Amino acid sequence: MIGRRLLLGGCIAASFGTARAGLPISPGDRLAFHIIRHGGTIGEHTVTFSRDGDAMTVSVAADIVIGIGPIALFRYKHRATVQWRGGEVVAIDAVTDHDGTPQQMTARRDDRGLVVQGSKAPQYVAPPNALPGTHWNRAMLDGPFINTEDGRLMRPTVKLMGTERLDVTGGAVEARHYALRGDADLDTYYDLTPSWVGLRFTAKDGSEIRYLRA
Repeated sequence: MIGRRLLLGGCIAASFGTARAGLPISPGDRLAFHIIRHGGTIGEHTVTFSRDGDAMTVSVAADIVIGIGPIALFRYKHRATVQWRGGEVVAIDAVTDHDGTPQQMTARRDDRGLVVQGSKAPQYVAPPNALPGTHWNRAMLDGPFINTEDGRLMRPTVKLMGTERLDVTGGAVEARHYALRGDADLDTYYDLTPSWVGLRFTAKDGSEIRYLRA
């Protein structure tokens, strides 16, 4: 999940549904977004999928630089890898450099369940319905999700706001709009397949951050 604390603390991650049939995986096994602030591109977010039988690796990369001319005033770099097997998460490894502040988390599945720990989370066993916190899989909205920046378990309220036209690169799509509030404060969008097509939130400085599907 990436949220208003980006520029000042969010999380980015990847997740995979509980059944392979009907998964919202983009053609080419890749999703890409431009990250927009004040009308300009400040970064990129990609999600790639590698499949081998009932196993899948989901890799997430997000990079942001905000600056004045050649001078960088803020940098954000996130890398996460989520391993899936038989429709469930078996491992997560993620590291983040939040403008010089490092964050990390890991998770491993054993006979207790998915055991998570991170820079802001003492070790715990995630609830059975918890997914890694992301947006590409709409199913993450159906239960708590794991912040893959620092390992915290997030429980925001989720409300379907309706269907609207959403701009993407090269046109617009019909998208369902979900508002998350509480642990997360952002708006996320899915087309009718449902594939992730957009994200929007307000940073601490009051600027709007928007994801534009490439």
